[in-house]
Amino acid sequence: MHQQLSLREKIGYGFGDMASSMFWKLFGMYLLFFYTDVMGINAAAAGTMFLITRIWDTAFDPVVGIMTDRTHSRWGKFRPYLLLTAVPFGVIGVLTFTTPGLSPAGMLVYAYITYSLMMMIYSLINVPYASLLGVISPDSRDRNTLASFRMAFAFAGSFIALGMLEPLVDYFSGFASVQTAWQLSVSVIAVICVTLFLLCFAWVKERVRPIQEGNTALKDDFKDLLHNRPWWILLGAGVAALIFNSIRDGATLYYFKYYVADNGAFSWGSLSITWSTLYLMLGQGANIIGVVLASPVANRIGKKKTYLGAMVIASVLSIVFYWLRRDQLTLIFLFQFFISICAGIIFPLLWSMYADIVDYSEWRTGRRATGLIFSSSSMSQKLGWTCGGALTGWLLAAFGFQANAVQGDAAQTGIVLMLSLLPAAGSVLSIVFIAMYPLSEARIAEIAGSLAEKRKSGSYAGNIQEGITN
Repeated sequence: MHQQLSLREKIGYGFGDMASSMFWKLFGMYLLFFYTDVMGINAAAAGTMFLITRIWDTAFDPVVGIMTDRTHSRWGKFRPYLLLTAVPFGVIGVLTFTTPGLSPAGMLVYAYITYSLMMMIYSLINVPYASLLGVISPDSRDRNTLASFRMAFAFAGSFIALGMLEPLVDYFSGFASVQTAWQLSVSVIAVICVTLFLLCFAWVKERVRPIQEGNTALKDDFKDLLHNRPWWILLGAGVAALIFNSIRDGATLYYFKYYVADNGAFSWGSLSITWSTLYLMLGQGANIIGVVLASPVANRIGKKKTYLGAMVIASVLSIVFYWLRRDQLTLIFLFQFFISICAGIIFPLLWSMYADIVDYSEWRTGRRATGLIFSSSSMSQKLGWTCGGALTGWLLAAFGFQANAVQGDAAQTGIVLMLSLLPAAGSVLSIVFIAMYPLSEARIAEIAGSLAEKRKSGSYAGNIQEGITN
């Protein structure tokens, strides 16, 4: 019998992505800026560093997925990783935003080491966390709700982190160097993240068990994954969506500092709130609105149609954004609001669809590789940010960007492109992928019912059907 999920468990699950997203948003919006304008690393070198470290880290995600699928403990398969890696996650996050007293070459090596470690520990905690969505409940509507809680808390965490960081840096800069101010500011956020991960571990439960217990051959798991067409489609859509998001995020601080060239908004004593902070916080607030809309709209018209509609609107608005002038702050913020609502809608749908793909894979093969399949969701996230982060650094260098200097016309035009036409290319590519996605709500309900019957009977008769229809 289906067990009703408590509000506490939904909130607890949301806390996990709240913690992840606080740091993930710092990486996406501030780390390149930190490397170029605080540590003094060349933008192109930082872009290359993002590419190299994230390629390795992306390959590491399936390894973590395989580990979690083969983990057996009194806490389940996935929850133990939240408990064991929460503190290392916070510590290494602080080290990533620490400036050592080294030569420029030494700074770059330090960035390679700390960022690589951070992305590995991120995989060790985030892949198991994502996989929980597939085992908390077998019901597709519950998963829509959980995914919406997850993304609402994720964007709330991003909102808090973005709202805190620059004021904290400004505050700590009053009695410490700017490098120390960044380190102390990130330390405050790290303590919050560790606490949230531990609460997530304590408040959620794993309920869905595989029809066939025991470890399957690794080659069989990979073979199943490689022949899973919906997985490939969703992987491509997720990578393209993250390119769309990461280029916009990575270019925002540069847009306000070097293009708008007026980043002073409000001040209270020693604290100041910049236009860039307000812009980023508005985006996170709008993301939350999108997340709230995602579940009811998707439950009414379907996940695929909801995703397509949101991305079409985001693409059109991003293209029009190119023609906004630097003094049209009202329109700049208005477009950010509506584009961010669209982005908020699509991400919980992606996570919910990955959970559906886990069911589809088990229904088709008789084997449940939850960790491996959800590691691909983390992999798509990392690939998207890899491409977007590397492109951001390379494009800045290609357009002639020079840190802490007045930018020429080419650099300013390039920065505008990175908030408009270039991310729009990513959103259009995501539309192309998701248009091919074959798992409708009716098919998922049919598959879930079939799996429920097999769990009830405790038997599995082998593959039901190799093909799939819409």
